[in-house]
Amino acid sequence: MFEFSADWKELPHAKVRARVEDRVAWVVMQNPPANNYSYEMMRDLDEAVLAARMDEGVDVIVLTGDGDRFFCSGADISMLNEVTPRWKYSFCLHANETMLRLEHTPKLTIAALNGHCVGGGLEVALACDLRWMRGNPAEGKGYKIGLPEVKLGVLPGTGGTQRLGRLLGQSRALQMMVDATLYGPEQGQELGLVHQVLDHDEFVQQVQQAARQYCSPHMAPLAIGNIKRAVQSGCGLPLESGLALERELQQRLFESQDAKEGIAAFVEKRAAAFEGR
Repeated sequence: MFEFSADWKELPHAKVRARVEDRVAWVVMQNPPANNYSYEMMRDLDEAVLAARMDEGVDVIVLTGDGDRFFCSGADISMLNEVTPRWKYSFCLHANETMLRLEHTPKLTIAALNGHCVGGGLEVALACDLRWMRGNPAEGKGYKIGLPEVKLGVLPGTGGTQRLGRLLGQSRALQMMVDATLYGPEQGQELGLVHQVLDHDEFVQQVQQAARQYCSPHMAPLAIGNIKRAVQSGCGLPLESGLALERELQQRLFESQDAKEGIAAFVEKRAAAFEGR
């Protein structure tokens, strides 16, 4: 099984590389020029997510693309043009399973949108908890974000119809998809697709600095993980069932060292030093 280290390592199919820096795991999709995903990339991504989930030295997962032009432009269309409909179905099923694993991993996940984020690339980003996009360069064309699959005669099939509708509301999401509308970083932020727009030239450094603030000792990663579980699993349940899940997760936190430290620090009027346990 893949193990994170401070040095860049490639996953088995060489479509993803990863490393850990100060409790932040960087997972980079690499398939130039547009970082299109294939079955091999999804297998690498799946393994990287599992490795980060199991690694006690990782508090936050940052998913990004190689280079400075594309986060990801979706599935490899040339590959899809060559395979059978039955194979395509299995490919989409595995991609959905990988995104669900990412979405339900009890650690904060951040999509660092380093360039264009369109089609399946946005679907990958929607499975992350936060989306931070790189601001446009001073010169040249700006970056775009959106789901234009209708222009290919297909729908966003890696969770886009479901996650976008839940995020923006059905009416707005439907219009965005049928019109194949693409937005710039600031428009994406106004819509709620993007949480933050960061400086173009300092993007990687700013992502690392901001992601680090969600790690111990600054923040309680167990609490973040349980908040994520409560939201991801509980919001799809009837209210009473969601509240029951919330209580159980809260009880687990009450038994943690981090909760004891956080409460004691508040009473003693000092900064807490969380340990993630």
